[in-house]
Amino acid sequence: MSEKFSDEPTRIAETIVPLFARQTGEFAPVSSPDGSRVDLTTGADDQDDCAVFRLAGSHDLVVGSDYIRGPKFRLYEMGHLDEYDLGYYLVAANLSDIAAMGAKPIGLLSVVRYPSEMDDALFGSVMEGIRDACAAFGCHNVGGDIGGAERLILSASALGVCPAGRALLRSGAKPGDVVCLTAPTGPAGAAMAYLRSDASDEAIDRLLPPMLAHWKRPVARIDEGLALGASGVVTSCQDTSDGLKATLLSIADLSGVGITVDERAVPVLAGVAAVADHVRVEPLSLVMGDSVDFELVFTVPPDQADDLAESLGFHRIGVVTEEPEVVLRAEDGTRSALPGKAWRHQGDRQA
Repeated sequence: MSEKFSDEPTRIAETIVPLFARQTGEFAPVSSPDGSRVDLTTGADDQDDCAVFRLAGSHDLVVGSDYIRGPKFRLYEMGHLDEYDLGYYLVAANLSDIAAMGAKPIGLLSVVRYPSEMDDALFGSVMEGIRDACAAFGCHNVGGDIGGAERLILSASALGVCPAGRALLRSGAKPGDVVCLTAPTGPAGAAMAYLRSDASDEAIDRLLPPMLAHWKRPVARIDEGLALGASGVVTSCQDTSDGLKATLLSIADLSGVGITVDERAVPVLAGVAAVADHVRVEPLSLVMGDSVDFELVFTVPPDQADDLAESLGFHRIGVVTEEPEVVLRAEDGTRSALPGKAWRHQGDRQA
């Protein structure tokens, strides 16, 4: 099939409109017992300059924005991700921040800038990834911007709502709180470490697909975030998009507390352990390092943890302390700095 290169108005008419049609009628209103309500009155299907939400009652609007690399995304350059995967990842990365605030996503604004050599099929693949990820997380891509650029550039802003004054913050952890994690971290970092190594391993090859899925089909923990917010007992929350170590350091710093992580309580998946052995590093360095897994770390008073665990499975990995240091406690009681590299938003990230 011959390549087709359309101009921007044609791509809007032939790709954007069909993919994102009928949003206004399909939007499920967000309502609260107190009568508060959010409706989408003008969506991308209306082709106006902006989407319009009607907010009735008392809400807090939660807004976040995230950019991801296009052709400089390393796994994409290595052939392990395609354009569809990049679009999907863009949505998950942005909605994960909404989830960490305990908010309900109501819309996404995507920016897709593309080079002249990107044909209609590849452009359509990016937009299909965005559409499908939005559908998976119960959200609509209500607008944004498309147009030409020197290379593929992907960015988005996510919108969410939560009851007034109920957003989950990073800064509320209290001494004595239990530190919890929604699911094991490390698979994304392990997949990257293995694929960048010089040697392959048949056993790890069999374990690779679920680890690589953390890049191809990442999961924003929307339902878990909503449950944590609705509980009314969570004192702090943050996602692990910068890695588990960076998340723990951030919560401790902003809350003015310390955290002691119990080494025995930190879950290590078999694939992560296998890769760690393959590349000759400690498994916890992959679990704690800059692995982009989009899990949630949260703190909760110890007398509330059991009740919350009945409705939401999670791992208890440590405790908040008054002494402002973040340490790992080994089985023999010795304490040390957390292993792994905490990503600091500078230099060249592994992705």
